[in-house]
Amino acid sequence: MAAEAAAARPRVALIGSGVIGGGWAGRLVQNGVDTVVHDPHPEAPRRLQEMLENAERAWDRLTLVPRRRGSVTLAGSVAEAVESADVVQESAPENEELKRRLLAEIDRHAPADALVCSSTSGLLPTLLQADMTRPERLVVGHPFNPVYLLPLVEVVAGERTAVEAVDRACAFYSSIGMAPLRVRREVDGFVSDRLLEALWREALWLVHDGVATTGEIDDAIRYGPGLRWAQMGTFLTYRIAGGEGDMRHFFAQFGPALQWPWTRLMDVPELTEELLDTIVAQSDEQADGLSVRDLERRRDDNLVAILQALRSGDDAAGRLLREHEERLLDAAADAIPEVDESEPLRLHGEPVRTDWVDYNGHMTESRYLDVLANASDAFLRHVELNASYLEGGHSLYTAETHIRHLAEAHASDRLDVETQVLAADEKRLHLFHTVRNAGSGTTVATGEHMLLHVDTGSGRVCPMVEPLAGRIGRVASLHAGLPVPEGAGRYIGQPR
Repeated sequence: MAAEAAAARPRVALIGSGVIGGGWAGRLVQNGVDTVVHDPHPEAPRRLQEMLENAERAWDRLTLVPRRRGSVTLAGSVAEAVESADVVQESAPENEELKRRLLAEIDRHAPADALVCSSTSGLLPTLLQADMTRPERLVVGHPFNPVYLLPLVEVVAGERTAVEAVDRACAFYSSIGMAPLRVRREVDGFVSDRLLEALWREALWLVHDGVATTGEIDDAIRYGPGLRWAQMGTFLTYRIAGGEGDMRHFFAQFGPALQWPWTRLMDVPELTEELLDTIVAQSDEQADGLSVRDLERRRDDNLVAILQALRSGDDAAGRLLREHEERLLDAAADAIPEVDESEPLRLHGEPVRTDWVDYNGHMTESRYLDVLANASDAFLRHVELNASYLEGGHSLYTAETHIRHLAEAHASDRLDVETQVLAADEKRLHLFHTVRNAGSGTTVATGEHMLLHVDTGSGRVCPMVEPLAGRIGRVASLHAGLPVPEGAGRYIGQPR
């Protein structure tokens, strides 16, 4: 199964590794896709490495699902990068002549059946495919920054693009956790950027006319409609704004405002040096001395929190994240590492993150439980409690926990967990975790947990079913002869 999964992963070439191309590399690596990158810029390797580090940092917070990391190889030419590719993603600067030249070169050297995609944010694919020998394989795949976190990708066909190429592109983007939006008709700027451009024009006028500063305009978005847009977009938000009636009721109330002279969409302020100086100064004040990398990481942390919050309600991009995690879990189940099950199992480890420590500089109490819960999940993955088992209406729920805090853990410490099955029967699983500092070997904490097997429909305890019952029984039998770990069975306040 693992070999079949590896064979199914596409070979991807990235032409250009700036903000967008580097973001593609980050998403692909985090989804186990090996990538070849070509970018002639002398600073490309450094910039790419920093982008990959940002993606790793963000995905470590985004999901606890185990991930196979893909590799990145640098190529010295376009031909070398694309010679064995199944998918080529071009992310060169937004210059039509440059992109047409690059896409024609890609077309000459890529395998005949390779899919060729452009990250352009607004150039028409009909123009971009004009110099290609095989124009039918060219589609636009326009992502949004940061590509490794934001799931939207607009897929646009040109006049000579084959339907099969669009289908392949949508399937590929879906496989790496994205939400492909199939644009129905080729149009300048596609869909999302046309909406953003309208807002941007209004924002420039508001600064130009002295109505608001750049910071105040951003506040008007981030404290208000931006929070709604993350989950509902524009039309559903306005449907709710109409009260208990439908959209017709909304338009009856607010439709006349469309005739009012509120906007200047057909006009754009001249970008004079004076206006540019104003915008630059106000933007510098907003940044408050933070570097671009600092701002990127702050943005990523906030996006991760929003995505996780949306996932808890199974809404919008959160639902997409949950569904992609299920696919990643199934893929991880096909590549479970071989371990000696006759000994306590080492299945989980993670770093202490900076946001896990309190005012004393120590890991907070709640995070000990996080680490232990993640270790329990790692054991359940090991015995292949996967998405298909959950879909069958069964799971294991934690019913009782006892934690001992034995030593301090600090930011950036690496914690490794050793898991032992103390007992198991048809309805119960009794686990004991030992958490150690990977550097010093010091035991930081232990956790003892009783899990009950339940019917998720009724919420009632029920016997485990195969194949899970047999897998847990096998480990329990092997661990039955191990010494009982120190601290097992303790109660609160018991003398040491």
